[in-house]
Amino acid sequence: MRTLALTLTAGLATLAWTCAIAADQADQIIRGQYQAVLGDCAGCHTRPGGKPLAGGLPLETPFGALIPPNITPDSETGIGNWSEADFRNMMKTGIGHNGVRLYPAMPYPAYTRMTDQDISDLWAYLTTVDPISNKVEANQLPFPLNIRLSMWGWNLLNFSETPFTPDPSKPAEWNRGAYIVQGPGHCGTCHTPKSFLGADKDSVFLQGASLQGWFAPDITNNAQSGLGKWSEDDLIQYLKTGVNAHSIASGPMAEAVENSTSKMTDADLKAVAVYLKSLGSDAGAAQPAKPDQARMVAGEAIYRDNCSACHGGDGSGAGALFPALTGNSIIAQDNTETLARLVLAGSQAVHTEHARTTPAMPSLAWRLNDQQVADVLTYVRNSWGNAAPAVSSGDVAAVRKELTQ
Repeated sequence: MRTLALTLTAGLATLAWTCAIAADQADQIIRGQYQAVLGDCAGCHTRPGGKPLAGGLPLETPFGALIPPNITPDSETGIGNWSEADFRNMMKTGIGHNGVRLYPAMPYPAYTRMTDQDISDLWAYLTTVDPISNKVEANQLPFPLNIRLSMWGWNLLNFSETPFTPDPSKPAEWNRGAYIVQGPGHCGTCHTPKSFLGADKDSVFLQGASLQGWFAPDITNNAQSGLGKWSEDDLIQYLKTGVNAHSIASGPMAEAVENSTSKMTDADLKAVAVYLKSLGSDAGAAQPAKPDQARMVAGEAIYRDNCSACHGGDGSGAGALFPALTGNSIIAQDNTETLARLVLAGSQAVHTEHARTTPAMPSLAWRLNDQQVADVLTYVRNSWGNAAPAVSSGDVAAVRKELTQ
């Protein structure tokens, strides 16, 4: 009996130990799935209508096209032959399996700030997704940029492996927001201006940059061009739903809201808002020159006929359906690429669990010529308290040409 009792006790202990390991592994996978949300992995690595993480749409960079690869655990076309060490090295240094150097369109300059634990959790999750056979030729760059060894020089000039360091003078919430924005969220990859080599200009961190035909706006706390007129709650609502009283997410940001920020925890959304609201100042900002009065008159007539029904005669908008144009920081950006694109191509609001209605703006390209678009945008940018440089017909023409290519 004593032998039987000892055997049963040992068996129960082994079962308990096995269950504890299984529970720990399950917890890690769940944490890793959330890291994939923070990093918006699906946004780049999943094509619309395609299999999850099996490869995405081409990313149009100033240097040529790159296609996000298959990151499912398929052994032939994905990362099934990678080790966790390979994955960690890629995230930290931009050097992947078998020493292959990545281009910074894969935002390892941001991911290098992630903790080893978060990267390990993400790896654990990726090993559990369905392996999909889908060969992707990621490198579509022209010669000689398609030679990956060139990234050795790029890294030497523009990259350092730097972990995130909390600021001891700031509260934990601020540091959490800084970690998400600078690290897994890689917000600077879109919103920070780039050098001629495609590296982030840290001196103007998050102050807006062109991206695949859109302008990712200033998301610092600048009152004129950034989020200075937004409250923390406004920002949280926008990230959670894709809409608030100031703006409706469109273009690449709509995808980021749908796949990433709308699925983040409320605590992390608050942390991001606290951090972003701590950045930037409008001190010393110069006022733009007033536009030609004839253009304002022409723009007002175009606005009245084409825009006022939705956005209001006074630019006040209609709540969550049509954003207000007065005091709108998107309207005030120096770069008018997004504004011209919205008028010419229209837009569909993002669909999220918390905001299921997706109002649309129709294309007006068929109705308005380049000068008319420039005039109405100039009018909007300089009415109801707004103040921004006039829009040229040449800038509108450039966007129209890009849309028709």
